[in-house]
Amino acid sequence: MTIEGSVFRYGDNVDTDVIIPARYLNTSDVKELAAHCMEDIDASFTSRVKQGDIVVAGKNFGCGSSREHAPIALKGAGIACVIAETFARIFYRNALNIGLPILECPEAAKRIQSGDRVAIDLASGTVTDLTTGETFHAEPFPPFMRELIDAGGLIAYAGSACL
Repeated sequence: MTIEGSVFRYGDNVDTDVIIPARYLNTSDVKELAAHCMEDIDASFTSRVKQGDIVVAGKNFGCGSSREHAPIALKGAGIACVIAETFARIFYRNALNIGLPILECPEAAKRIQSGDRVAIDLASGTVTDLTTGETFHAEPFPPFMRELIDAGGLIAYAGSACL
């Protein structure tokens, strides 16, 4: 699977309360969560994000609470992948559980800039900044994890395994 989109870049320690503020946690409606995604760190995010875009961030992305609303809001807003230097472990697991691909790639996270166009090959872990021509390598997901992501997350993947 190849993903291509424009980059929204953020710094270190972007916590789940910034990704989706706690005041919106009274709903599980994906569209409602997506409408408020990143609004406390980037008020124009939802008006600019397009389906297939990519978030690039520094260290410890998704830290804070264990709310699964955060990756749901990102995916619902159209984000196709998150690249960071490191992820909070609970966010990492929650993202994969809902089928949001995330890659730890410190060099890419340091060098890719907001607005760059990026192509990501999940099978090889290759991240190409189409704007600069630079290529970076993340640890690729094993085949079963790519199948889980392609299925749309753990529940869909498990359901398809029962058929």
